Amino acid sequence: MTNITLAWMALPFFIGFITYLLPQLDRFLALGIALVSADYALLIFSKASPLNIQLLDNFGVSLTIDQLSGFFIITNALVTVAVIFYCWQSQKSAFFYMQTIILHGSVNATFICADFISLYVALEVISIAAFLLIAYPRTDRAIWVGLRYLFVSNTAMLFYLVGAVQVYQTHHSFNFTGLRGSPSEAIALIFLGLLVKGGIFVSGLWLPLTHSESESPVSAMLSGVVIKAGVFPLVRCALMLEEIDPIIRFFGVSTALLGVGYAVFEKDTKRMLAFHTISQLGFVLAAPVVGGFYALTHGLVKSALFLIAGVLPSRNFKELQHQPIDTPIWVTLVIASFSISGFPLLSGFEAKVLTAKNLLPWQVIAMNIAALGTAISFAKFIFLPHQKGGAKRKIQLGFWLAMAILLGGLIVANAVYYQVYSLKNIIKPLVTIALGWLAYLLIFKKLTIQLPRESEDFDHLIGMMSLMLILLFSIVLTTHRYSPSYGL
Repeated sequence: MTNITLAWMALPFFIGFITYLLPQLDRFLALGIALVSADYALLIFSKASPLNIQLLDNFGVSLTIDQLSGFFIITNALVTVAVIFYCWQSQKSAFFYMQTIILHGSVNATFICADFISLYVALEVISIAAFLLIAYPRTDRAIWVGLRYLFVSNTAMLFYLVGAVQVYQTHHSFNFTGLRGSPSEAIALIFLGLLVKGGIFVSGLWLPLTHSESESPVSAMLSGVVIKAGVFPLVRCALMLEEIDPIIRFFGVSTALLGVGYAVFEKDTKRMLAFHTISQLGFVLAAPVVGGFYALTHGLVKSALFLIAGVLPSRNFKELQHQPIDTPIWVTLVIASFSISGFPLLSGFEAKVLTAKNLLPWQVIAMNIAALGTAISFAKFIFLPHQKGGAKRKIQLGFWLAMAILLGGLIVANAVYYQVYSLKNIIKPLVTIALGWLAYLLIFKKLTIQLPRESEDFDHLIGMMSLMLILLFSIVLTTHRYSPSYGL
């Protein structure tokens, strides 16, 4: 298994460069890499015990492969396959598929890293590949959005690297377990970098513009898997170190409320989806023990929604209410919206029930409010007018193949935790969805509130990092003071 893992890690980078040399095979090579990752994830699920690989013992550089990794890796595989099919007839160049493969491989690497230095390398490769995909259209707007993403990411990773060095100075090891007993400022710096990369809380306000202005397949990858490269280490640390768990849960709740607070008022389809991505990442962090399954569900459904948004006749909800969309497109939109709202028979229901069962008492009210906000947000899609032969763009076969993979994945994943189906567990989500729909039809559909966007400006995003660092330092310092498990 060790040799298989090392070969699997290296393969995307080797094939990525081969793809550029053999442009006539670009789509097939990219598809093959994604399918190899899917096979590897299934191999992980077949193993009863986790695999630990020590690469550099003296530095604590190691890999950990377990079911948590498996959920994130299978998400990356399915989303990448769907995006490749979506782009199959789009005349994308070999450069696009090369960067897609490299991005896929570097994201996978973050899902098995168990130390801060190899994670740093993987995150930096992700930043470069994501920037090149965002800027792929080569328009002034695309290049600026890509550079903005790169600048914010690199600034965050400078903070992260300083924290990682402090952990090494304390323990002579970069392993995640080094957070225990490390200086408060080291933990705060590392968490700041990961919160920014993962689009968490106010540190994630770079995300709406970046995801909404990118091409739909790139938005699908960014929202479906790329930002989870920053979320996964937070989940891993919360599960490894019990003293970290309350901090992660706090940011999970805060993020869920912040994202949905923006989403319910947003009038642009892609911006609404981007804000809701922030909110859903909060659900992943709110209950780390089931974060892997929630990440799988969210990755599939949000990628599907961004791809669907790319074929709608308009991005403006007001305009869509007067332009009936084609019924088959509307059906895919409704299935995805039902899943993310927590409707039974789709994996989104199981993910929300499992999350609710693993919340701490102080989280329950806030997360119920976030769930209600989710139902309100996606009622905007569900109640759009539709008719057969309605307004639509020319839909390629690749789109339907992508929907079959992503929405089919939501149906298949619904069988993973079938034991959660009970009358009590079914009634609560249905009531929440019904209340959300009523609130939308009676209140939010008529509102014209436009929330300010100044907080998304580049200079404000950098300034927000300083405020977040102060907040993180105070939280970690308080945890240090009252948690004997830190050994201070």
